[in-house]
Amino acid sequence: MDPKILVPIDDSPTSKATIESIIKLKDRFSKSLTLLYVINNDQLAYRMIPDFQVEMVKKNATKAGNLLLDRTNQKLADAGFICERILEFGDPRSIIAHTANSQGFQLLVIGRHEGGGEIRDVLFGSVANHVLHNVACPVLLF
Repeated sequence: MDPKILVPIDDSPTSKATIESIIKLKDRFSKSLTLLYVINNDQLAYRMIPDFQVEMVKKNATKAGNLLLDRTNQKLADAGFICERILEFGDPRSIIAHTANSQGFQLLVIGRHEGGGEIRDVLFGSVANHVLHNVACPVLLF
């Protein structure tokens, strides 16, 4: 039985490099992956957006998230993977950790943004750093 593998993605160069690494190392991975895209609620709560436009912004963010999931899914499908897709709203750190823990994933594969550094991670915390310390399963960091 193949392990359940969770791969959180976003539209960053780090996330794209992580997907490329998975494809490059495809013989070492299960052919079944779960892609997770989290729409950050804090970024949607920008104070200059009138209340009547918030729903439109959420709709557009959902559309953009689904497009990213579609593109990533297609890239992985072309390499022989079969992907389940999850789109959630919330704090990416919390949602990724909650999803990994509550759905019984056996491995989480995530990229670490370059240029952060130890001091920035201690003060602000990176998503990858938070996930690394708050999931029950092993984490593969790219």
